[in-house]
Amino acid sequence: MRNLWLFIIRNNAFFLFIFFESAALVLLVQNNRYQKASVVNSANQIAGTIYSKADQISRYLMLGKVNDSLAMENARLRGMMENAFYDADTTRVTVNDTTHLQQYTYITAKVVNNTVTYRNNWMTLNRGSADGVQRGMGVIGPHGIAGIIKDVSPHFSTAYSILHKDVRVSVKLDSSDNIGSLVWPGETPLIASLEDVPTHVPVSKGEKVVTTGFSLFPEGTPVGTVVDVKRGGTKSFLEIDVELGTRFQQLRYAYIVVNKFQQEQEQLEEKLEQ
Repeated sequence: MRNLWLFIIRNNAFFLFIFFESAALVLLVQNNRYQKASVVNSANQIAGTIYSKADQISRYLMLGKVNDSLAMENARLRGMMENAFYDADTTRVTVNDTTHLQQYTYITAKVVNNTVTYRNNWMTLNRGSADGVQRGMGVIGPHGIAGIIKDVSPHFSTAYSILHKDVRVSVKLDSSDNIGSLVWPGETPLIASLEDVPTHVPVSKGEKVVTTGFSLFPEGTPVGTVVDVKRGGTKSFLEIDVELGTRFQQLRYAYIVVNKFQQEQEQLEEKLEQ
């Protein structure tokens, strides 16, 4: 404390200058309308800038919670789409009709690990058996199919990515309903191949490719867009390149598809193999 007083005494001229200068500024602002308005406007501008920056920081810190909320809402809305219902009648009516049974529901998940540079790529999701996840369930991203659940622990699950040599998905051309198989040739993570489409089938660039419903995904789930069609030669099938809707390098959220009738269907089909 003694050192503080010595410092003030040694520099009393400076502190007196600051005091009288501040007093002069206060009197100038209080007794002159123009200066008072200028100071108020400047203060408001500075305060507004500070509040704006603080709001931006707050919004940024809340992005995680916002994304979680949006993912849950998207899962709920996907469960209300027409292809999430089983038609129990030969006549198709509205989704809300009592003849429709809910066939597909969705579990939201974060992608906590993901590879795109290998021949056999995979991803890890933060949902497991405690959340109802089972081996063999389909995984879709916000813009298309993404993979198939491989192994499950209580709180995590791993999935084969569509970018895997052993993954083959039943798909079709959206305009003509011609069926084929989607495989990944192992080159760029943006392009997959549509196989088993006969050469007589008309296919054009820009045509949408969706799932058939024969596999783990609801019928009509987006897959990608045709970007190249190769014809000719002695082959019986076209060589079709499909640009995938899912951008695996940017995949952060996913939806695990729960098919309520999957076990019933598998048990029935197993009898054919006996």
